[in-house]
Amino acid sequence: MASFSTQKASTSLSFSSSSSMSRWKYEVFLSFYGEDTRKNFTDHLYATLIQKGIIVYRDDEKLEEGKPIASGLMKAIEESQYAIIILSKNFAFSKWCLNELVKILECMKEKGLKVRPIFYHVNPSDVGNQRESFEKAFLKHEEDGKVREEQIK
Repeated sequence: MASFSTQKASTSLSFSSSSSMSRWKYEVFLSFYGEDTRKNFTDHLYATLIQKGIIVYRDDEKLEEGKPIASGLMKAIEESQYAIIILSKNFAFSKWCLNELVKILECMKEKGLKVRPIFYHVNPSDVGNQRESFEKAFLKHEEDGKVREEQIK
């Protein structure tokens, strides 16, 4: 079960409308692993945020795995006021998700992007301490040599 419900998402994020929108193209950028959450939790969260009048960026499910992340996706992160990262069981297995995460963290430090994690069917301490599926994912990336050192730490 997610430890951050859609109801909490819509009430604990405060969005100011017109003045902040001149600076931000999107109020929220959703980062998630599609196979784990697209057709369930993420779709419901997206619909709820849209229903509340919040401008949300969600990637197109037709984006192909393994292709370099489009510059448009990175630009959308830069143009967002908030990033909601839905950390699910297989999130860390995706190089795409990890690259998004690195960009989100860069924007958090450099541009003041506000970041809110949602732990979807994962224990927050397993994410932070790289245990369970997160440990397995990072070990796999290390073995494959496909993850930059900063993404592992």
